[in-house]
Amino acid sequence: QVQLVESGGGLVQAGGSLRLSCAASGLTFDDYAMGWFRQAPGKERDFVSCINWNGEATYYAEAVKGRFTASRDNAKNTLYLQMNSLKPEDTAMYYCAAVYGGSCLLETTYNYWGQGTQVTVSS
Repeated sequence: QVQLVESGGGLVQAGGSLRLSCAASGLTFDDYAMGWFRQAPGKERDFVSCINWNGEATYYAEAVKGRFTASRDNAKNTLYLQMNSLKPEDTAMYYCAAVYGGSCLLETTYNYWGQGTQVTVSS
């Protein structure tokens, strides 16, 4: 049974930093590209970032480019999202997801999703 478990969310002031983690089990982690998505209250879920199987290629939404960094440790079956210079508009539930063989830029191609971790940025 595949499980993706996010952690590291919380309440932070604007300008602060958080590091999200996503621990994966039940799958061959380095067979999958991994992604981060977020959903703010009353809004659709949006792409944030994704990373290919070996971490050599990363992609970011324009809204987070230069502030967020995705990485992965395949030995630990863990995905990370380092978030710096946080803004109130970054407030959302953050989800990690795994995709096998499809584009990591397309939400509809993902095979597995975590339950999310809440990030709240106060002004």
